[in-house]
Formats: sequence, C-alpha cells, structure tokens
Amino acid sequence: MTGFARGTVVTDDMRPPVAWAVILKDALLAAVVAILLALPLVGLQTYDIGGGALGIRTHFDWVALGAAAVFAGRLAVRLLPRPQFRRDRHRQPVFKRLTVWANRQALRLAFVGIALAIALPLLPFSSRYLIDLGTTVLIYVMLGWGLNIVVGLAGLLDLGYVAFYAVGAYTFGLLATDGGFTFWEAVPFSGLVAASFGIILGFPVLRLRGDYLAIVTLGFGEIIRIVLLNWASLTGGPNGIGGIPRPSFFGLPFARSAPDGAMTFHEFFGIEFSPDHRVTFLYLVILALALMTNLFTLRIRKLPLGRAWEALREDEIACRALGINPTNVKLSAFAIGAMFGGLAGSFFATRQGFISPESFTFIESATILAIVVLGGMGSQLGVVLAAILLVTLPEFGRAFAEFRMLMFGAAMVVVMVWRPGGLISYREPTLRLHPQSSVGIGR
Repeated sequence: MTGFARGTVVTDDMRPPVAWAVILKDALLAAVVAILLALPLVGLQTYDIGGGALGIRTHFDWVALGAAAVFAGRLAVRLLPRPQFRRDRHRQPVFKRLTVWANRQALRLAFVGIALAIALPLLPFSSRYLIDLGTTVLIYVMLGWGLNIVVGLAGLLDLGYVAFYAVGAYTFGLLATDGGFTFWEAVPFSGLVAASFGIILGFPVLRLRGDYLAIVTLGFGEIIRIVLLNWASLTGGPNGIGGIPRPSFFGLPFARSAPDGAMTFHEFFGIEFSPDHRVTFLYLVILALALMTNLFTLRIRKLPLGRAWEALREDEIACRALGINPTNVKLSAFAIGAMFGGLAGSFFATRQGFISPESFTFIESATILAIVVLGGMGSQLGVVLAAILLVTLPEFGRAFAEFRMLMFGAAMVVVMVWRPGGLISYREPTLRLHPQSSVGIGR
C-alpha cells in the first residue's frame, strides 16, 4: 500500500512493517560519521609539556559516549512515530496563530512597552554581568535586523555583512580619536560611510544571484578586513585603534572626577559614583538604537520601497515586468542594511574603547546570518528570539567550556529540524486586500 485515502484514520496495524536492518544500518552509519568528526575535535587534545613541546592527550571515552548518543538518537528518530496533525483549512496551527498575534502592529508596540516597563526599573538591581549580556544581545539584534533587510526582505544572500560593521566601527574610531568628535556627532557619519560602502558593494553584484552573490559578498568582507589589517598608517594595522572615548550623558562624563570647570554625571545629579552608571547608559543607548532600527524597518516595509524589496525577493523577472527597477531596489537594500550595521559598529567601538581587525572576522558574518535564518527570514520577532538563543547559549555553557561549540551546533541542528523555516517562519502581510461586499459590487 503506497498511501491512504484522504480522511482515513491510520492505525498501528495499518502501518508498513519496520525494516530493522535498514534502520540499524542508518543509525550505525550516523555513529561512524560522529566518530570521524569527534575524533580530531574531541578525542585528541594538545597540551604543553614544557620546553616549548606539545603533547597529545586522548579522550576516546568522550568519543565513544558521543557516538553512542548519536546512535541512540538516530534510532529514536527512525522508530518513534511522527505526530499526525489534522489539517483544517478553517483553523490555523496554534504556533501560527500565536505568530500572527505577535506580528500585529498595536500588540507589538504594547509588548515592547510592557517589556520596557519591566526591564528599565530592574536595571539598578541587575548585576553588571546581566546588563553586559543584554547589551551584547541587543548589538546582535540590531545587526540581525539590518541584515534582515538585505536577506529576509530583498532576498539577497550577504556573507560579508561584517564589513559594514567594521566600517562603522573604524569610522567612529578615527573621528573620535583623530577628529575630536563626540559620540553623538560621530554616529551619523558612521552610518553614512557604511551606507556608501553598501552602495559600492551593490554595483558589482547587480547581475549576480544565489551562490555567485554570496561568493562576491564573502570576498568583499575579507577585502575590508585585509585592508584594515595592512593600512597601518590609517587603521593602526594589527594594533588597531585604542583610546576611543566613551559616550557621555549630554556632556556629563561617567567618571569619578572631571577637569576644572566641568561636572561629572554623579556630581550633577548628586549621587554616589558607580562604574555601573556607564554600563547602564550603554545598555539604554543600544536599546534606543535597536528600537529605532525596528520601527524604521516596520515602517519602510509598508512603503513602496519595502514592497519592492519583497517583490524582488519573490521573483526578479516579475519585478521587472511590473516596471520596478531592480538596480535601485538592490542598491537601496544594501545601503540601508549597511547603514544599520555601521551604527551598530560605532556603538561597538565606543563600548569596547578598542577595535582591531580581529573583531571583524567571517565568524561574525556567519553568526549574524545564522540569527536571521534561524529566526525566520523577514521576521523581526524571530531575529530577537534567535539572537537571545545564540548569544546566551554559550554563556550558560561556561561550565562545559570544552563543549560550548558542540552545544551551539547541536542546538542549531535541533531548531532547524524542528522549524525548518526558522523559529517564526510566518510573516504578517504588509498589505491586505479586503474583499468587497456583494452590495458594493452591484452598485
């Protein structure tokens, strides 16, 4: 029997017999692959034995445990029955209905307001570690929303997004250290310079699609990193740029003391000095920048430019047939996405106080792209959930420091198997066409 009629209830006695030999062979093959991958990564570990010599420590027991876990997991996947969901065209799945609810404009704004009302009063009572972790999450959320414009809305695969992140950081660093610009004066220039680099990248890729587009953007990201590494007279080369000034609260520095004639933040408000004031202020700044990015993206999606991005993503040929210029659409997507990457880079520079080319490697681009794909391309809320997952998961795995990347990869595999389209694969339409009533049609 190759199938069942629609509406037939499938019982256990109607299922085909289990092919144990095939299932065991499949599970055994998965275990062998796990051994081959784990042996050089986990089974062999180098250590210093003194005198500049290295020794090799073996952990074959870990390899055996991993292979056994893969074998058991593969057996469970093949033997356990998959859940049968009843399809009803008049009812949506619960997850999809919840997603539709979360994507509505009014409820989304209410959710953001409630989250801010809960989070902001708790900041004075939070530890510095949690605030720092929240700041890091918001940086990746902002980067994810910026890349989501290029990948999720316009459908252009970009593997070199970290280049715009680096351009914004170095622009801010040079303006702040050599030009004497303050944080609020240098941030707009960082966004503009990054947007101009986005346009420069857009011109060579106008005729490229798919894998070729990804290769060119990957090369662009590496070109920017190598230029930063070798142009020592401007960027400092491998030494980077240090002494980047921190942002101030309308000219009030977060310092213990100020120069003559100036006043610090704690002196102006008459409170005791605490280094946590600057950390909290940085969190609030990146929160404001991330919310600005989100509101801008939500608004531009409803404008003709945002609809042109989605039309380009669905079918470029149909987009041309509708009279939309794909050149302008692609350039605008690269420019606006790069602008938000540059703004995030400027904040990263002022937060760290030091930047170097080592902070802008390909792994950063891969992480940002993973956030967009894992969250659901085109979904704003999905980017937030994916950023929280990918940033906080390694932190919770500090007790298992040797297995952090293994846990990271396993979590991504589980999520992508569970939700192939991302955590939130459903997107609220930007335009709804309500059907006219029969009375209105007859008039």
